[in-house]
Amino acid sequence: MPAQPISFMWVSQETDKVLESADDLASLESLVRQYSRFVFKVAYGVLRNAHDAEDVVQEVFLRVHRSGTGGIKDIKAWLATLSFRVAIDRVRKPQPVELADMDFADDSADAEHRTIQGQLVLQVHRLIAALPYDLRYPLVLSAIEEMDSGTIAQILGISEAAVRGRIFRARAVLKEKLASLTNRDR
Repeated sequence: MPAQPISFMWVSQETDKVLESADDLASLESLVRQYSRFVFKVAYGVLRNAHDAEDVVQEVFLRVHRSGTGGIKDIKAWLATLSFRVAIDRVRKPQPVELADMDFADDSADAEHRTIQGQLVLQVHRLIAALPYDLRYPLVLSAIEEMDSGTIAQILGISEAAVRGRIFRARAVLKEKLASLTNRDR
């Protein structure tokens, strides 16, 4: 029995319009297969919520379907920029930081150690979330998503030097806040 081709049927939340062009859908399917994980990682880096990141992935590829990719030289950078901007639009609505997808379990560690480790990670995520936008996003894209400063600069629309400076400042602020927390706890 021959394998059935996978077909995507995207439904826009705004218009409830079903998109079903065979050629366009085939190219969209190829893009989804190749870049959906990447788009998810960028969105998750901004949102820190898997469900919202999945919504961003769908929205990004819906926009790609609507506008096409003609004339785009670097599709990955373009998708990263689009993902980042769609995720930023979602950030404007305040949402809690969730760590449900993280696994803190270590078979050799006792329960107290796991609890302390979980609290420390939660505190670090809170500190990152409290950073100003201009420091937070370069840090997240660099440290968590492991993007180079050139790609981050293209996504944010700033120079590479500005990206490096913002990452440096964000790390310095985090270091200072972590130091004050650890000194306060002693």
